[in-house]
Amino acid sequence: MEEKQVDLVLVPLGMGMLLCYHFWLLFTIARNPTRTVIGLNAQSRRKWVFSLMADPLKNGVLAVQTIRNNIMASTLLATAAITLSSLISVYVSNKSSSPSSGFVYGNKSQLMSSVKFFAILVCFLVAFLCNVQSIRYYAHVSFLATVPEYRDRKEAIEYVARHLNRGSFFWSLGLRAFYLSFPLFLWVFGPIPMFVCCFTMIFVLYFLDTTSNFTREMHSHSIKEETTSGDVESIVQN
Repeated sequence: MEEKQVDLVLVPLGMGMLLCYHFWLLFTIARNPTRTVIGLNAQSRRKWVFSLMADPLKNGVLAVQTIRNNIMASTLLATAAITLSSLISVYVSNKSSSPSSGFVYGNKSQLMSSVKFFAILVCFLVAFLCNVQSIRYYAHVSFLATVPEYRDRKEAIEYVARHLNRGSFFWSLGLRAFYLSFPLFLWVFGPIPMFVCCFTMIFVLYFLDTTSNFTREMHSHSIKEETTSGDVESIVQN
């Protein structure tokens, strides 16, 4: 195999492995959400919203402070993403020739170098847009979570919980874009480091995305306790 053809084999193979893993992750979130951290956190956030909005006047400060922390985290990632995008744009516009070195094995043409930096740029721009959408949803929830009239309206509380989860999902997508930038950055040094990074990242992401039996049992036990306490309170009130 020629040196220039290595990119045509290893790069699609590495990206294909990451794509297959995320298809599996989406399928698992839809069919068995408690097996994934994303699905388990979504259920926990829904419970959190119902608990706080049971008394918005009392828990409003806690809700706003918690959402503000999430807004700060999204703002930090959005700032980092747009800063890195600007730096890459300036570097590519001022680059006169390909900085290929002798230790880089793969396609060293000027066109391939531009494709590599463009892919990294798109990755950071996607991260920026996802985090901006996350800030948008979090800011909206900070208002809705403190409305006293929503106290006994289940549909309104479900609406708030749904928007909070959407903000968290956009934050997760932005974080995934940052993860994807690692193999794309290593692609600058050749397709072999990029492929190794993709292969290694699958195992790291699987460790970060899946839950253990202890975590699932603890979560299900807390749900049962909440349901039991709610039934007891309703009986006492009646």
